[in-house]
Amino acid sequence: MVSFLKKWNHLSLVKQICIGLIIGIILAVAIPSVAKPFVILGSLFVGALKAIAPLLVFFLVMSAIAQHKSGQKTNMKSIVVLYLLGTFLAGLIAVIASFIFPVSLKLAAGNEDFTAPGGIVEVLKKLLMDVVDNPVKAIFNANYIGILSWAILLGIALKNASETTKTVISNVSDAVSKIVTWVIKLAPLGIMGLVIESITTNGLKSLLSYGSLLAVLIGCMIFVAIVVNPIIVFVCIGQNPYPLVFKCLRESGITAFFTRSSAANIPVNMRLCEKLGLDKDTYSVSIPLGATINMAGAAVTISVLTLAAVHTLNIQVDIPTAIILSVLSAICACGASGVAGGSLLLIPLACSLFGIPNDVAMTVVGVGFIVGVLQDSCETALNSSTDVLFTAAADIRKRRKEGKRIDTEQAV
Repeated sequence: MVSFLKKWNHLSLVKQICIGLIIGIILAVAIPSVAKPFVILGSLFVGALKAIAPLLVFFLVMSAIAQHKSGQKTNMKSIVVLYLLGTFLAGLIAVIASFIFPVSLKLAAGNEDFTAPGGIVEVLKKLLMDVVDNPVKAIFNANYIGILSWAILLGIALKNASETTKTVISNVSDAVSKIVTWVIKLAPLGIMGLVIESITTNGLKSLLSYGSLLAVLIGCMIFVAIVVNPIIVFVCIGQNPYPLVFKCLRESGITAFFTRSSAANIPVNMRLCEKLGLDKDTYSVSIPLGATINMAGAAVTISVLTLAAVHTLNIQVDIPTAIILSVLSAICACGASGVAGGSLLLIPLACSLFGIPNDVAMTVVGVGFIVGVLQDSCETALNSSTDVLFTAAADIRKRRKEGKRIDTEQAV
């Protein structure tokens, strides 16, 4: 057993996760009755990530701001621009794909169980109210906008504190980070449990009737991940982007695919940024911010499902309206929560642009939940891996401007 554990620890986390993934599939398909009790491993893993992530963000950001030296530049402006550009382009790609490959839906009776925002003003108002949320409540509810705002303010207020106080905060931050590494070591077992739950609970039969819709949704996300994002990164750093792109997809995208939560994947992304040697002062803020506003996958989901409803109802759409939809889907995506299915409740808001009744729009939301087994997993994988990708790209660009030549292939 000791020999086995030593060999296991020598494997990379990605290989460990792949082994857990394969074992989970075999158990779920071959002996589902025996596999079902292992579902608890997935719930425990996701629960632990969600529990530790708010504390990690709060103390890491507060410590980074408190110990930030005057004149030391961060890269947040560049990263936010990349986030917004990537989200808009993803929505635009989804609109173009929906016109090239139009999809129609079989809409059943309306669903009254969902509550969607009433308009874009309501979405923006909620974002602003999240900023001034009670700090304890923000941590309890995993409201990362609120956590970020209070952590930044406390960090600024503690800039003139004694070195002893700063050391205590830094030590707490390091301790929480250490707990995160312990949780992430359990990823193979957690992924195994999540795979078993997905296969034994949902299966794949329910998705067959929505094959065309899934093909457009997932096709757009793959295109954004391996074509659009690499182009953005290449323009930013002027080097081959693919080693970095595949590193982020492999080490962030895989876990995000199964946790289906950008918020739960924050600790994984923080650890990856540390492995890449990125600036801690920057990624401690950019990663939790990205889990809130960097939502390329959500923009794809909102655009594709909205236009599917448009095609189903035979509504004519002109080019200016399609461009407006791209912008609206990007704004809506920034308001999507970092939890499973968070983007779906913003579909009625986009549908209102075309005068689609709310009961019909909520039926489209219901379709979204049916295909969500794959759609939401791919969406989260794209969103979360892009957080690290754009943070790394901005960091490499900054170092290049400072005269430090960074080879992306060597960096990963």
